[in-house]
Amino acid sequence: MQDTFKALERAERDSRHPLAEILDAVRFNADGLLPAIAQQHDSGEVLMMAWMNREALTETLRTGRVCYWSRSRSQLWRKGESSGQQQHLRAAALDCDGDTLLLQVDQTGPACHSGRRSCFYVALEGEEARITTAPLIDPDTLYGKA
Repeated sequence: MQDTFKALERAERDSRHPLAEILDAVRFNADGLLPAIAQQHDSGEVLMMAWMNREALTETLRTGRVCYWSRSRSQLWRKGESSGQQQHLRAAALDCDGDTLLLQVDQTGPACHSGRRSCFYVALEGEEARITTAPLIDPDTLYGKA
């Protein structure tokens, strides 16, 4: 498994490798999960981090609609299935160790369940935490609770 990514360290630019071989070498954690960072493809804004199992990763690559693994519900979670705020895959890349995934996405509306564009809105500054953005959509409205 690790040998695959070690070999890729010396791979030539634009060389091609079978996807199945790479997916077999991905270093999922003990729970079978891989951290996936979603980044807006055109602005570079980091939107969120979630988890993927192999099935979620395969579905995302196959369909172009981002799918995660919900640890709280123990099931696949297709981003936007309850909120309508979908992520469409533009590009995907594994890190050099094969244990973290970066997704370049086209995000519809807010990515965060709080109704904010990004989940990263709590800035840690000295002795305080500061909220950096306001919700774009009220979370109750976003999830149909209102």
